[in-house]
Amino acid sequence: MSACVPTHEDKLHSPPPGRRRGFRIAGADLSASVTVFLIALPLSLGIALATGAPLQAGLVAAAVGGIVVGRLGGAPLQVSGPAAGLTVVTADLIHQYGWRTTCAITVLAGLAQLGLSALRVARSALAVSPAIVHGMLAGIGVTIALAQLHIVLGGSPQSSAVANVQALPAQLADLHPASITVSALTVAVLLAWPRIPGRTGRILRTAPAALAAVAAATLVAMAAGLSLDRVDLPSWSSHALPEMPQGPVLGLMAAVLTVTLVASVESLLSAVAVDKLVAARKDQRVQIPRARLDRELTGQGAANVVSGALGGLPITGVAVRSAANVAAGGVSRHSTMLHGLWVAVAALFLVPVLDLIPLAALAALVMVIGIQLVNVVHMRNVQRNRELLVYVGTLAGVVFTGVLEGVAIGIALAVGVALHRLTRTRITLEERDGVHRLRARGQLTFLAVPRLSRLLHQVPQGSDCVVELDGSFMDHAAYEALHDWQVAHQAQGGTIEFAGGSGDPIAEPAEPVLGSDTCCRPWTPWRNHHCGAPVEQPRTEGRTADKQWVSSRVQGGQLASGLSSFQRHTAPRVRGELARLAREGQQPSQLFLTCADSRLVTSMITASGPGDLFTVRNVGNLVPLPGEEGAEGQDESVAAAIEYAVDVLQVESITICGHSGCGAMQALLSTPDAPDTPGTPETENAPAAQATAQPTPPAGSQPTSPAASPTAPRSGSSPLTRWLRHGRPSLERMRSRDHAWARISGRLPADAVEQLCLTNVVQQLEHLRAHPAVARRLAEGRLELHGMYFHVGEAQAYLLASDGPSNGSPDGPSGSPDEVFNRVAPTAFEESRA
Repeated sequence: MSACVPTHEDKLHSPPPGRRRGFRIAGADLSASVTVFLIALPLSLGIALATGAPLQAGLVAAAVGGIVVGRLGGAPLQVSGPAAGLTVVTADLIHQYGWRTTCAITVLAGLAQLGLSALRVARSALAVSPAIVHGMLAGIGVTIALAQLHIVLGGSPQSSAVANVQALPAQLADLHPASITVSALTVAVLLAWPRIPGRTGRILRTAPAALAAVAAATLVAMAAGLSLDRVDLPSWSSHALPEMPQGPVLGLMAAVLTVTLVASVESLLSAVAVDKLVAARKDQRVQIPRARLDRELTGQGAANVVSGALGGLPITGVAVRSAANVAAGGVSRHSTMLHGLWVAVAALFLVPVLDLIPLAALAALVMVIGIQLVNVVHMRNVQRNRELLVYVGTLAGVVFTGVLEGVAIGIALAVGVALHRLTRTRITLEERDGVHRLRARGQLTFLAVPRLSRLLHQVPQGSDCVVELDGSFMDHAAYEALHDWQVAHQAQGGTIEFAGGSGDPIAEPAEPVLGSDTCCRPWTPWRNHHCGAPVEQPRTEGRTADKQWVSSRVQGGQLASGLSSFQRHTAPRVRGELARLAREGQQPSQLFLTCADSRLVTSMITASGPGDLFTVRNVGNLVPLPGEEGAEGQDESVAAAIEYAVDVLQVESITICGHSGCGAMQALLSTPDAPDTPGTPETENAPAAQATAQPTPPAGSQPTSPAASPTAPRSGSSPLTRWLRHGRPSLERMRSRDHAWARISGRLPADAVEQLCLTNVVQQLEHLRAHPAVARRLAEGRLELHGMYFHVGEAQAYLLASDGPSNGSPDGPSGSPDEVFNRVAPTAFEESRA
């Protein structure tokens, strides 16, 4: 059966009540921490080298970032440490104030981050335009690459990017073959490592590319006896600690502000990116909490205070190491903390090994990272959104003036571009084949109303007109101008069609329902509503007949109006896709078996379209056992649909979806041979679970389905009664003490009806596995089964937890400690934009 066991995360972090909480580490966290450590070790040394700080400072920052942020941060799988994004800022501070004052600035920046987290402004950082962020990172990358290029060529970097460019010709005239050889080998291994083909490549790629490149360069340098500058880690007894800041107050404040803003924005954006990576991970059995950005800012601030106090580099969230942690299978914050512990152990006990690494290899490693910060994909996205000017301006500002100044230039450009778009609107009017076409390009605000009104009044009375609106914003003044002109033009016999920028028609208000005084607007929230006032019943002697006639007339009007609206607005948009499906045939990815309840709109719940789902609906979402459905003269429609979906359509998954307030389950509980459900140890103290099986509905309410109707036939000869017998095993399963009660994550079922709805999904999955076609595909590993519960009132979907062989084997266990329906939450990206 479907594995309904607690998730691995629950096992790790939710010990049974009464037991003392212990520090338990999952095997996935241990292996992920080693992978991240092997990446972080050479990168930390390389970034320290690029900033001009003591090399030990990089190791201190990596260890503190892993342990402190890992413990206190709000993004469990984000890895923090010294990052390329702060390299230019830190190098400038060291050059201007010295290393010990830079450590003090790091401490103050950490305190500033703690203050920002207390104000709960973390999400405000996400309001910064992506063009500014990517431009800043690209500018930092260019600056890093230019500086490290001098070390790769055997020289020393200059104080600025401009100075590095000016000194490059002289450096090319004075090359050092040993440095170039080691650097070229490092770059070659770094780029070729992920592309090694075959089984050998899969084995070798268990070691990170950065570690392989630095190790290969070190071994070659040692074997060839090359004379190169190497890592020189001094004794920890002489490690430099911070001192009181010395320098102009305004300059120090600007330095603290720069470190705070750059570190905070980069950390928060990285945390959001990690959420996306976690959501895209195939194995969803372990539920990773979504990043809490204010808490993450607290962890970053505390880590910078500790790192600065211990003589370490500034710390920020690092996307490369975080992505490696997610890809390596980390399941909790333990992987991040362990990686910091391994860095600390290496810094204390592996100093002789680290002293063998050539500085040229670290410089080449950091240079490649800097080049990779100039991301072509980001540039294409920025260009597509017409913000290339902001990106290029920020990049140039960072390279030529500095990080804080470059970001300020980018913000100024972004504001200018926004104002330009808001005020620049192009409106044209032309006539073709007797149709007047008015095009509005840009945002329609009150500033554009005079031009808009002038051209609208040039349209002849009674003519046909098409209005194309190619913009994402229209304020109230522009809307009123368009609406008033539309009313006047139509009153004079003219026709108007509104279209988008691509020429596709925009939906107009729906036709009024018979008997309504008003009509539904396209911005009316979706609901099963009747527009306007209800149709009054004629007061005649034949009141019942008239009532039926009026009802049928209203429903017929709704049907005709809906069909007309579809043909006019929806059909043109879907005609191409439906024509393709008509040519190619249906190829749905899953069979969706659910209840016939009218409130379950499968396409809306699953966000699917034509051709995506092969849907089977019946009262109670029941799956009769093979051989039972055809008994007593009944048809075998469900079995036929299953066989067709599995053998002919080759669906990849089957979902059985139950729902709250199911009338079929209420009918099962209300049958005379359905005794009261006994309590279980977990539910004896839960009054809600002992609720009456079928409470009296409130006055005026309607039955939730035919099965719940008080007029539904109850005799043995009723087709409905004969059909509901396929739900008896679900009722028996709920009564049985051999099976644990199904649960909804975070709470018990509200009452016996909801408990039976959940249990019915689990039981029908067992019936489904008994069908030969399903059992065969499960044995081949080519089919997945899913259980789902939809709470109608909450508009919330729950998925039955799946684990191990019970999802793919018909021989799985018949019971499990828990049958848990877990809440399906929005994606991290959607939550972060909310």
